[in-house]
Amino acid sequence: MAEVLVYVDHVDGAVRKPTLELLTIARRIGEPVAVFLGAGADAAAATLAEYGAVKVLATDAPEFGDYLVAPKVDALQAAYEAVSPAAVLVPSSAEGKEIAARLAVRIGSGIITDAVDLEAGDEGPVATQSVFAAAFTTKSRVTKGTPVITVKPNSAAPEAAPAAGTVEQLAVNIADASKGTKVVSRTPRESTGRPELTEAAIVVSGGRGLGGAEHFSLIEKLADSLGAAVGASRAAVDAGWYPHTSQVGQTGKSVSPQLYIAAGISGAIQHRAGMQTSKTIVAINKDAEAPIFDLVDYGVVGDLFQVIPQLTEEVKARKG
Repeated sequence: MAEVLVYVDHVDGAVRKPTLELLTIARRIGEPVAVFLGAGADAAAATLAEYGAVKVLATDAPEFGDYLVAPKVDALQAAYEAVSPAAVLVPSSAEGKEIAARLAVRIGSGIITDAVDLEAGDEGPVATQSVFAAAFTTKSRVTKGTPVITVKPNSAAPEAAPAAGTVEQLAVNIADASKGTKVVSRTPRESTGRPELTEAAIVVSGGRGLGGAEHFSLIEKLADSLGAAVGASRAAVDAGWYPHTSQVGQTGKSVSPQLYIAAGISGAIQHRAGMQTSKTIVAINKDAEAPIFDLVDYGVVGDLFQVIPQLTEEVKARKG
């Protein structure tokens, strides 16, 4: 069976959930080979093997942290040349998509971004995408070179499938041209204790209907009771009620959780484009004609200032 390269997204050796999803998806089209860049490969190998990596190509170099993505592209290209894979899968984060695009240009291959599903085809992997502000679903495949595909988080549930996960050192030559942009400082993002927005299984978002920044505490309390991430519409973000890093929409972040709760959000196309692929959508809005109700699985027509506190208490009661 052909091998499939999977780029490992990790934090100091701790493998992040999107990578486990990629390993699960990769097994549909071949044998996953994980590419681990940075320190901590030996510790991460057990997790990667548990989810199907037949081997782990590992390399560490200070350039991965000292410069922007180009040295990582050098390493992924070296892995590609060593393996000659059937496909290369990369998490669909901002950095992941840049790495994938640069790799595709270097190896002369086509690229598919933001896939939400992947299946084997007679002429190569077939990717499913949600396009045109999530109004259409398409299936496509790369017709030139080795497919390079980025996959959105929450596109598949991670499934364990123990494999060897043998760690092999990858020889990489970092080109001088890859050192054109140096990282001069880093500031850790303050942790809220909530899941990362794009990776969360549950997202609770607030919009213009909240009426002010002080009312986002209602959204946060509901999110915390569910173990969810907090999102916001563009209107709420533009009004300064919540940070831009939490914006969900076409000009913000795209999310695809198992459950998406929209409170006080009308459902403009800009917002729908960022959340319409959610598995289950619930909307709370006092306007029964709000466009958001056209795409929800469950709709609550009511005052969010009454509904959300009751919902939060009910969740706590059922959990406690």
